Amino acid sequence: MPELPEVEVTRRALADALVGCAVEGAQVRTAALRYPLPRDLAPRLRGAHLAGIARRGKYLLFDFGDDRRLLAHLGMSGRLRLVPPGTPPQKHDHVDIDFGPWRLRYTDPRRFGALLWVDGPPEAHPLLAPLGLEPLGTGFDAVAMGLTLRGRRSAIKPAIMDARRVVGIGNIYACEALHRAGIAPSWPAGELDAARIAALVDAIRATLNEAIAAGGSTLRDYAQPDGTLGRFALRHRVYDRAGAPCPVCGTAIAHFRQLGRSTYYCPRCQR
Repeated sequence: MPELPEVEVTRRALADALVGCAVEGAQVRTAALRYPLPRDLAPRLRGAHLAGIARRGKYLLFDFGDDRRLLAHLGMSGRLRLVPPGTPPQKHDHVDIDFGPWRLRYTDPRRFGALLWVDGPPEAHPLLAPLGLEPLGTGFDAVAMGLTLRGRRSAIKPAIMDARRVVGIGNIYACEALHRAGIAPSWPAGELDAARIAALVDAIRATLNEAIAAGGSTLRDYAQPDGTLGRFALRHRVYDRAGAPCPVCGTAIAHFRQLGRSTYYCPRCQR
C-alpha cells in the first residue's frame, strides 16, 4: 500500500505539472472502486482550473475552486499517472481527467482505492474527520505525541500505525522510524517517557522526509506519476532485512509477526 511518502511524492509531482491547468474533459470507465465513482465527473469539472492539491495522511484533495474538491485514495495498488493525450487506456485504467497537455489517469488493479466528491469543509468529511496527528505538520511534536499515546496499552508499533493517532505511517516506515529512535516495536506505547517520545517524533519526521527525498519505496506496484520507481527501499535499515546485519551495530535483524504484520527490528539497538 502506498504510505505517506509515496502519496506526498505523488502530490508534489502532480502539483508541479497540473496546478493552474484547466480541465478539458474526463472519462470514467468503471462503476466503482472501493466506493461508487462520480459519474458526473466531466460536467462538474469541465472548464475548471486546478487551484491546488493538498494531502491529509494518505488522502489527496484536488481543489478545483467553487467548492469543487475531489478526494483521492490510492488503496492497495492504485496509481495516479501523467500520460500524454491519446495514450490508450489499459485494463485497470479506470478514470482519466484531461488537462490538455496531460491526462491524469487513475489506475488500480485491486480497486481498493477511492475517488469521491467532497461537499462542505474537507476536515468534516467522514473519511478525514477521524484522522490523527499529521507527522509532517507543525502540530506534530513531543507534547502532542505524548498526549495521543497516554494510557495506550498496545505496543508502540501498531499505535503509531493507527490513523486515529498518527496518520500515514504504514508498516515500512513504522519499522524504520522505531529503529532510528532505538525503540523496540513491542514496547508499551503508554510507557514511553518524554525523552523517548521526543526521539520517536524526530525519527518519524526524519524517516518520512528521507523517504520523500528518495521518491518513496517501490516494493511491488508503486511508481511516481512519470513512471519513475522509488529508491528508498535501497536505504531500508531493517524492513525486509531479516538476518542481515544492523547498519548501526551489526547484529542480525530479527523478524516476527505483530498483529498479522511483518515486523523487523534490531534486538540490540532497540530496547
